Amino acid sequence: PMGVLSCMKYLMFIFNVLVFAGGTCLVGVGVWVAVDPAGFQDIVAARAVLSAGAWLLLAVGIALSLLGFLGCCGALRRSRPLLLL
Repeated sequence: PMGVLSCMKYLMFIFNVLVFAGGTCLVGVGVWVAVDPAGFQDIVAARAVLSAGAWLLLAVGIALSLLGFLGCCGALRRSRPLLLL
């Protein structure tokens, strides 16, 4: 039973690291689109849609990064409240 619990702990940690990395990538793309929208104007014609999409990417990325970080901490410490959060 201890081997299974240890394996679950590390699997949860790896999954949360992937969520954290995905959120960080979304934040990076959101900042890139917000700072340099000229490169994306060919893809999206309307400027308002591009601006709203950048802020949406930033918000979702920050939320996923925070969720992944708290999940990593909860998996390593075996903290039920952090994992439920």
